[in-house]
Formats: sequence, C-alpha cells, structure tokens
Amino acid sequence: MSLRNKIAIVGVGESDIGKVPNMTGLGLNAQAAKRALDDAGLKVTDIDGLLTAYSFTEPYFMLGSVMCEYLGLKPRYNASMVVGGASPAVMLKHAAEAIAAGHAETVLICAGENRASGQTRDQAVAALLAVGHPYFEQPYGPSIPGFYAMIAQRHMAEYGTTREHLAQVAVTARRHALLHPNAHMKKPLAMEDVLAAKPIADPLGMFDCCLLSDAGGAFIVTSAERARDLPSRPIYLLGIGEYHTHEHLLCAPSLTEFGASVSGQAAYAMAGLGPSDMDFAELYDCFTIVPLIELEELGFCKRGESGAFYADGKAAIGGELPVNTHGGMLSHAHAGAAGGLFGIVEAVRQLRGGLGPRQVDGAETALVHNEGGILSSHCTLILANQQR
Repeated sequence: MSLRNKIAIVGVGESDIGKVPNMTGLGLNAQAAKRALDDAGLKVTDIDGLLTAYSFTEPYFMLGSVMCEYLGLKPRYNASMVVGGASPAVMLKHAAEAIAAGHAETVLICAGENRASGQTRDQAVAALLAVGHPYFEQPYGPSIPGFYAMIAQRHMAEYGTTREHLAQVAVTARRHALLHPNAHMKKPLAMEDVLAAKPIADPLGMFDCCLLSDAGGAFIVTSAERARDLPSRPIYLLGIGEYHTHEHLLCAPSLTEFGASVSGQAAYAMAGLGPSDMDFAELYDCFTIVPLIELEELGFCKRGESGAFYADGKAAIGGELPVNTHGGMLSHAHAGAAGGLFGIVEAVRQLRGGLGPRQVDGAETALVHNEGGILSSHCTLILANQQR
C-alpha cells in the first residue's frame, strides 16, 4: 500500500535536554507531547492513538499503556514497540498505516528517558555491556561500542576510511548543534579534540560515541485531509520503507553492507524520488561510522567515498547535502529511542523554515533514516513541505 501524500506530521516537540534531574522519563515524554500538541493546535482529547518505544530507566512492562495513563489518554490504538533506534521511524510507518486503514485518526508518537540523571555511570556501562548473542557473543564480553568499532575497522580496511574521516563526522555534528538552542552540547569541538580523546573501542574515542541525555521527543501524525484544518504547517510523508537483516552481529551478512539500501530504495520508490532530490538528510549517528555507511547505502555517494564527503564539507550546512542539522545523537541528544526521533523533529522544522543560521536554504524535501541494534533494523522516510 502506498502512503504517498496520505499522511502528514502536524506537530513536533522536544523536552528540556541535557541533565534534567527534576524530571522522570515519563515526565520528559509528557513535556515533549504537550509541546507537540501545542505546535499542532490540538488537545489531549483529539488524540485517539499513541505509539511509544521502550525505556531503560522506567520500571514498566506495558509502557504504551502506562504512557496513556500518565497523559490521560484513552485511545483506540496503542502499543509500545521495540526495534531499537529504528523504533521512531517504524512507529511512524505503523501510525501511517493505521490512519490509512481507518484504525485511528490522530496518533501521538513519543519516546525518551532520563538516561543522564536516571541511572548511575555503572548502570549505563552495564547496559552497554549486556549485549550480544547470549551463547555466542556475550561470553566474550563485547560492548555496543566494541561492535561498532569492528564495523569501523572493517570499513577502514576495505575502503580506506581514516580516523580523521570519523572525527570529521563528530566535528560537523558539533558545529550544527551549536546552532540549536536546545542541544545538549554547548562547547565547540575541534578535530584535535576528537583525535586526542579517551579511547573507547579502537578506532572509536569518546567523541565518536553518542551522548547519554535526559530527553524526550514527540510528533503527531494524522491524515492529509485532517491536516488541512489545523493551524500548523503540515509536513507530508512521501515515502517510507523498512528492512531487517539480523539481530546479532555474528549473523549479519556483512560488516560493511547493511539494510539501509533496501529500506531506502523502498522509500524512494514510494516517493517517486531519488537521492539527488533530497535537500538534506537526518541520519542515525550513534557512532561516527554509522552516518558514513548510511550515506553510501542510501545512494548519496559511492562505497568508500563517504569519508571524503564529510572531509570536503558536503555534509555541513551550506554544503551539497547537510546532514544532521540539529547535531544528531553525537551532539544534540540521545536518550533511547528519542535519538532517532529528534531527526524526524528536526526534518519537520527544517521543512517549515525559519531556523536562522541553522536553516537549510530552499529546504523542500528531506530524508530521515533510523537504524536499530547493531545496524540490524532500518527504516527510511522521505518528507516534504508540500504534496507531490
């Protein structure tokens, strides 16, 4: 079923970001949801569907139902989804399909948690280590950074990607984050800082790894017809696709080729557009190697050329294809599934315009990509500020 031109995002919001010790994960979600509702000109009673993801800091099993309870919602469509970092884009796909099928009219999607203040450093490290196949990976003590470091090492060996290429991803993200009033990171970052940072998993250092933030994000989805009656400027879904290749890295078909190429092609085909039609991209960037791989898989450059793409300034605001104009998970915020959700929020804001020095000139069409697990699950979406 094609969803092209049928669905619109009509409201976006994000909570306070950084260290917010006075708020729980539920509170951060509620704050973001209220801001999304205000942005859309809607009330809680206008929402008849809710999708949320998961939480490492909240002790709830049925998180979707708990979120409805907390917000005062009684929807006819509700679930909590776990597709790792790909959850926000996949939730958008599910919401769009539900609306198109008549199961809901207006769906609130939210995610986030208080990872910076809601868990100790030891708890955060333990979460990073409790990964991998329980029989064939965990006994060897892997970590999430370690898995992504293996991918980075393979990309470097196969394509000549350098440590400086990885560092440029972090530097570009920080430069963009400094233009965002609500970004977690406020301090400039130089190439020398990245290269000299504390090593985490070779070749990744501290600044090659995403943040741990207190943060929540939300957006509201409805039909294109209903969107016309609302005061906010609607942003239309032109294409969306997902693809899943593995859960555990030992089962991945490759360490350099993943599922973004398939999800991207599905999104392009639904939209009737291609990579050259995109004005900017919001790419999942839990580690600096990830947006490099995504640039290649999504057709923005050839295999092995993404490092030079960043080094030549093409991913910077004002460049050929600005990437992560809010600073991404490396410098804006990362709190569970909220990391990828902020890419959707930023794309909507860019397409509406008026972001000052952060604004991409002439932005009309955007690509957003979320990935979950260890480059395991992929969902790509194409948004535009008018129907096509």
